[in-house]
Amino acid sequence: MGLGVGIVGLPNVGKSTTFNALTKAQNAEAQNYPFCTIEPNKAIVPVPDKRLDALAKIVIPDKIQYSTIDFVDIAGLVRGASKGEGLGNQFLSNIREVEMILHMVRCFEDGNITHVEGDVNPLRDIEIIETELIYADISQLEKKIDRLKKQAKTSKEAAASLVVAEELFKHLEELNPVKTFEKIEDDVFVALDKELRFLSNKDVIYGANVDEDSLADGGNKFVEILKEHAASVNADVIMLCAKIEEELVGLEDEEAQEFLTDLGVEESGLEQIIHKAFDKLGLQSYFTAGKVEVRAWTIRKNTKAPQAAAVIHNDFEKGFIKAEVIAYEDFVSLGGEAKCKEAGKLKLEGKDYVVQDGDVMHFRFNV
Repeated sequence: MGLGVGIVGLPNVGKSTTFNALTKAQNAEAQNYPFCTIEPNKAIVPVPDKRLDALAKIVIPDKIQYSTIDFVDIAGLVRGASKGEGLGNQFLSNIREVEMILHMVRCFEDGNITHVEGDVNPLRDIEIIETELIYADISQLEKKIDRLKKQAKTSKEAAASLVVAEELFKHLEELNPVKTFEKIEDDVFVALDKELRFLSNKDVIYGANVDEDSLADGGNKFVEILKEHAASVNADVIMLCAKIEEELVGLEDEEAQEFLTDLGVEESGLEQIIHKAFDKLGLQSYFTAGKVEVRAWTIRKNTKAPQAAAVIHNDFEKGFIKAEVIAYEDFVSLGGEAKCKEAGKLKLEGKDYVVQDGDVMHFRFNV
């Protein structure tokens, strides 16, 4: 669906290590995906879903295909990035294309790994990056205002946009992010955001990169500081140890789970990030289950059946007749499609049916 998560952070916070782990996860599954080219700074990562494995045990397909999510490694973010410091311009062009930001924050002390600002201070590090996002938005908006001033002389629509744009400019000048602008629901603002893709309006997940001991202990003083800040801005925090994540990707599933259990952790940090990002992007999966493959299809929440069918092929939407739907729980508990039919658990749904997360579906359509 082309929805991406951009990974940002200061140098030496674990950003690249985390991306490398995601890339390994991608490469481990790459043979299952029909992508011709995978950019070096982009990982198309499978979304872990145990429900697919449960379906596969019943159907015994030739292959399993998971939903995916894109992660983009954003290079060169340092103090002054909005003015082109480091690889600032490259960073800004990449990050505008993503829907969400994974902001990696260093929450560990290690004398062997230099901190670009001299010491570990999560709040200062966050402020540096988020201020750069605001400065970049100011720069974009300033150019737009110049254009609107010319257009407003002959266009009422441009004049209305100019009023909102100038109000937003004042808001940003006080170093407030776009997401706290009071007119964020206004149609004029929505149009501006669609065009300019404001960086400081994107949802953020904070990745607290800790050492192994802190992961086993459930956190440290830096993580607590980060959690307090995240709560104040309505953001999520996921704790992980980037070094361990890279090691986990190279292990078999059982070995990896045993490793996590020994650390007292149920799910790896990467899996938590993938699941959280998938959910916050407003996405869910429905399943098809046949001998050729058991597959998850990615749709937006509240999608109706014909539009869900179009994810498989546009012709499915055009010629949509009905959807055969079995709830995941029924499919698994009863042991497959045939037994669900016998038990009356297969339902025929029409064009207004809103697809539920985990529905097992088959579409009837006219060619």
